Amino acid sequence: MAHGGDAVARHEGKVVFVPYLIPGEEALVEIVEEKANFSRAWPVEVISNSPDRVEALCNHFGVCGGCHWQHISYERQLILRREILESQLTRIGGLPEATVKPTVPSPQPWYYRNNVQLHVDGEGQLGFIEATRDRILPITECHIMQPLVWEMWSALEIDFPGLERVTLRASTSTREQLIVLESARHEVPEVELDLPVSCVLLLPNGTPITYVGTGYITEEVHGGRLRVSANSFFQVNTGQLERLVSIVEGYAEPHGSDFVLDLYCGVGTLGLSLADKVGGLLGIDDSESAIEDAWFNSQEFENVAFLQGSVEDLISRVEEKADLVLLDPPRRGVSRNALDAIVERAPARVIYVSCDPATLARDIGTMVQGGYEVVEIQPVDMFPQTYHVEAVALLRLRPR
Repeated sequence: MAHGGDAVARHEGKVVFVPYLIPGEEALVEIVEEKANFSRAWPVEVISNSPDRVEALCNHFGVCGGCHWQHISYERQLILRREILESQLTRIGGLPEATVKPTVPSPQPWYYRNNVQLHVDGEGQLGFIEATRDRILPITECHIMQPLVWEMWSALEIDFPGLERVTLRASTSTREQLIVLESARHEVPEVELDLPVSCVLLLPNGTPITYVGTGYITEEVHGGRLRVSANSFFQVNTGQLERLVSIVEGYAEPHGSDFVLDLYCGVGTLGLSLADKVGGLLGIDDSESAIEDAWFNSQEFENVAFLQGSVEDLISRVEEKADLVLLDPPRRGVSRNALDAIVERAPARVIYVSCDPATLARDIGTMVQGGYEVVEIQPVDMFPQTYHVEAVALLRLRPR
C-alpha cells in the first residue's frame, strides 16, 4: 500500500497505482493515466478477494473523497499504517532500523470526527469533494461524523449567496456545537437558528463575526479544558487525542526544572498537558486565534508564555535553553531553517507529532544527521477509514 492510499502493482516493470484494492488481491484494472515512471489505474473487477476485504458502510464510498479504506477490515488498516510509516522512513529518511511500534487503534473506528468541512455546490447543497473529480458531491449519509456534527448537518438549510464552505464542530465532552460559515463576500447575511448552537461567519480576510453564542467550543482533554475558536486548529478525533497526549507525556519524562519549547503549539493541547510538571513552557504558533486560545487555556499556570508568529522567525529569539522540544507541524512538516535552529540549540529530547509520514521521515532523517537518534515511533490511528497516518516520534541527542 502506498502513502496516499492506493495499492501498488507492477505491469511490465512499471509501477501502477490502483485505489480501492488491498495488497495481495488480483484484479482486472483499466489504465486511466500514463506517466513516464508510473501509471494510474481504476479497478474494473476484483478476481481474488483479500480475506481483509469488507463491505463498505457508506453508499458514497468510492465516489466521495472523504474516506479511502472502508473496504479494508479495521485490523488490517492498523497494520497498513505501520507498514506505510516504515516504508517512508526507509525510502525518504534513510532509517530502515527505526523502531516503529504497532498502531494504537482508535476507540471509535466510526462516528469519530468532531469537525468536518463541507463545500457548497452551485445549487446550495452541502457535500465533500469527489475522489476523482474536482467537483462537489452532495451527501445523504456519513459514518465518520460524530452524532453531534451530523445533527447540525442534517438540520442545515442553506440559502446564502457567496457561501463557499461550512465547518461544523462539536465537543464530545461539553456537547457544545459550532457552525462556521466562510463567505467570499464581505456582506453579513441574516441567519436563523433553531438549534442551541453557536454560529460564526468568517469574512474573506479571516475576520470572525459571531452571530450567536460564544464563537468557540470548549473541549476537555487529559484533565484540562481547552477553548477552541472558529479558525483554530484542533485534532478531529477527541477520543484518540486523549491517547496521543498520554504518549507525548510518557515520552517527555518531564522534570520540574525542564524548559519546554512547544513549536506549532496550536491552542496548547500538548504543551499545557506538561505545564504543571516542568519549570517553564514557551509556545509558538503563527495562528493569531490559536495563540489567543492558548493564552486563555493557560490562565492557571504562571510558568507558561506564548508567541504569535512563524517558528522560523521566532525560534532564534528565544534565549532560554530548551531541555525538550515539542513539534506538531502542519502536513508540510518543519522547514529546514527551523530544523537547523533546533539542532543548533541541542535539546536533550525532541518529540515530533506528525500527520504525514513522508515529511516526518524527511525531517527526522535530517535530525539524525544533526546528531540525534530515533528512540521509537508510535503510530496512532487518528483517522480511521482513511489513509492518513498520525505518528509520535521520540528523538534523543547522542552523546558528543
